[in-house]
Amino acid sequence: QVQLVESGGGLVQAGGSLRLSCAASGTIFSSRAVGWDRQAPGKQREMVARMTNNGITVYGDSVKGRVTISRDNTKKTVYLQMNSLKPEDTAVYYCILGGFGGQGTQVTVSS
Repeated sequence: QVQLVESGGGLVQAGGSLRLSCAASGTIFSSRAVGWDRQAPGKQREMVARMTNNGITVYGDSVKGRVTISRDNTKKTVYLQMNSLKPEDTAVYYCILGGFGGQGTQVTVSS
C-alpha cells in the first residue's frame, strides 16, 4: 500500500521560510517523478514543482525563484524548500509520487 506522509507545514510570517517533507513507503521511489501541488480555499489545485527521476525540475510560475524541490532516494523522501513566502502561498500542499498523492499539509502565511 502506497503511503505519502507530508510534514513541515505551519504558520509563518510573510517573508519567512518553510521546508516541507514527504516520506514515501510501499512503492518504488527512485524511478518515479515526484512533486508538489497546492490548493488554496476556493481556488483550483495548481502545480508547485516537479522533479523527474533524473533530476529535471519544473516550477509553477507563481513560485518560480522562491521554491526548490529536491529528493533523497535513499530515504524515499521529497522536499520542498520555500523562501520569501507570501500570504498568497497559503494553501494545503500535497506531495505527488507517480500517480499517487498524500493527504496534504497546511501552510499559512500571515501578512
